Amino acid sequence: MATHKSAEKRARQSIVRTARNKARKSRVHTATRKIDEAVAKKDYKAAHEALRLAQPELARAASKGIIPKKRAARKMSRLSARVKKLKHA
Repeated sequence: MATHKSAEKRARQSIVRTARNKARKSRVHTATRKIDEAVAKKDYKAAHEALRLAQPELARAASKGIIPKKRAARKMSRLSARVKKLKHA
């Protein structure tokens, strides 16, 4: 347990930051899951809309350092490729 004032503050900040990061990561997972479900149903319109909403979530998570920037870019690229493939199928 923290024994001096600055360590106690850092512990409090850590709890808040962890909760915030967990919520952001959860939003990313939910957004990508919605795309996966729409692609599985072969519903281009729903998949495209879900992708449009997921991209800012991924970018935000990357900019905040919750996920690496390159992982976010790779994920966006792969998801958009799957949606694009659905359009031409």
